[in-house]
Amino acid sequence: MEFIKTQLVQFFEYTAFANCTWGHILMIAIGLIFISLAILKEYEPLLLIPIGFGIIIGNIPFFPGLTIGIYENGSVLNTLYHGVRFGWYPPLIFLGIGAMTDFSALISNPKLMLIGAAAQLGIFGAYAIALHVGFTPAEAGAIGIIGGADGPTAIFTASKLAPDLLGAVAISAYSYMALVPVIQPPIMRLLTTHKERLIRMKAPRQVSKTEKILFPIIGVLLTTFIVPSGLPLLGMLFFGNLLKESGVTRRLANTASGPMIDVVTILIGFTVGASTQATTFLTKSSVLIFGLGAGSFIIATAGGVLFVKCINLFLHEGGKINPLIGNSGVSAVPDSARVSQLVGQEYDRTNHLLMHAMGPNVAGVIGSAVAAGILLAFLA
Repeated sequence: MEFIKTQLVQFFEYTAFANCTWGHILMIAIGLIFISLAILKEYEPLLLIPIGFGIIIGNIPFFPGLTIGIYENGSVLNTLYHGVRFGWYPPLIFLGIGAMTDFSALISNPKLMLIGAAAQLGIFGAYAIALHVGFTPAEAGAIGIIGGADGPTAIFTASKLAPDLLGAVAISAYSYMALVPVIQPPIMRLLTTHKERLIRMKAPRQVSKTEKILFPIIGVLLTTFIVPSGLPLLGMLFFGNLLKESGVTRRLANTASGPMIDVVTILIGFTVGASTQATTFLTKSSVLIFGLGAGSFIIATAGGVLFVKCINLFLHEGGKINPLIGNSGVSAVPDSARVSQLVGQEYDRTNHLLMHAMGPNVAGVIGSAVAAGILLAFLA
C-alpha cells in the first residue's frame, strides 16, 4: 500500500498541476486572448493563431529535466526554435514576401519611398527612449525595431542584438502588427484636417515589365552597398521579387510565396509563442518592452502622416499627397495600406487610396530592413 502511495505521489509531481504557477495561468489566458482575437476579430489570424497556441504549449508546466521545454537543449521545441534564435526563419519570410509583392506603385511614384523612410522614425525614437529608461544600446536597438511593424525583421534584429529579449520583442512586434486597424486610425484622424482627408491623388502610371525586372536588381545593389549588414533580409526580399517579375521562374515564385512562406510562418509563430514560458518571460523588462513597442508604433504612424503634411507644402495643388497614406509607411503589409483606404472612404467613398498606399507600404518593408541593418552595423 505504501508503495502505491509513493508511486501516486511521484506521478502527481510529474503532472502540470503540481508544477503550475500563477504565471503559467496568466500566459495561457493571454494565448487564449490571441486566438480569440484571430477568430472573432480576424486580426492577423495567420499569425495570432500559431502564436496563441504556441503560448499555451509553452506554458504547460512540467517537471524539470524531461527535455521537452523550448529552452532545454535536445528537445524538439528547442530544435525548431533555432530558426528564431539564430535568425534562419526571417530571411525565408522575406523571400516569400518578395515573391508575392508588386512594387509597381512604388516604381511609378518613387517619392513615396520617402514616406516609408519617414515612418522608420518610430524605430529610432523608441531606441532613444529605451536608452533613457536604462536598456543597453544593443537592447534598445532590438526594442526600437518594433516600430517598423515587421515581425521577421524584429526577430532577426533581436536575435543578433539581444537574444534574452527575443520573446518579448517578437510577441510585441506581432501584437502591434495585428492591432494596426485599432491603433492607427485615431492617430490619422487626430493629425489630419477634413480638407486633407479629401485630397485626390493622380492615378499611378503604368509600369513596364523591364522596370519591374530591373527594380530588384538595382534595389539590392543600392541598399546592400549602403547597408551590407541588411543583406540577409534585403537580399532575400529582392531575390524573391526577381523570381516573381522575371516571368521565367514562376514555379519557384509560387513555391516561395505559397507553401514555403506558409510553413515558415507556422514555425516562426508557434515557436515564438512557445518561447514565452512564464518562468523566463514574465519580467519587468517584458512589460516595459510592450510599452515601448506601443510608443514606437505610435511615433512611426505619426511620423509618416506628418511627413506627408510637410512635403505637401512644397507640392503644387494638383500633385499633393493625401496624408492618410502616411500611416502605411510602417511595413505591416498590406494591413496598414488597407487602413489608409478604409479611413479615407469614411470621408469620401469614391476616393480610392489603396493603390497609392501600397507604395509607401512596400517601401516600409525595405526601410525597416535598412534600419535593422544600420542598427546591426553600429550595435552588433
